[in-house]
Amino acid sequence: MIGVLTHHWAKEDLIDEARQLLDRNGEAQSGAPGFVSRETFYSLTDPAKITTMVKWTSDEIYEDWRASPERADVMTGADVLWSKHPESERFQVAD
Repeated sequence: MIGVLTHHWAKEDLIDEARQLLDRNGEAQSGAPGFVSRETFYSLTDPAKITTMVKWTSDEIYEDWRASPERADVMTGADVLWSKHPESERFQVAD
């Protein structure tokens, strides 16, 4: 199993829209094959920082999701919401 930790920085005037988009993405992910779980974290020191941790059964399954039309649909227009590019890292989940 892998975990994908992603930090997003919303533009100050678009925080609510960014949160809504990430919630829609999470809802769409939850129906994808190989999806395990997802958590969202809102920074206590930077209201524009939104971090997600998503678990998938494998790296290959996650790549399938990233290339899927469902993800493309949900994430359409996301680029205008961010003050800088999201940063993402993948981890092997410990047993």
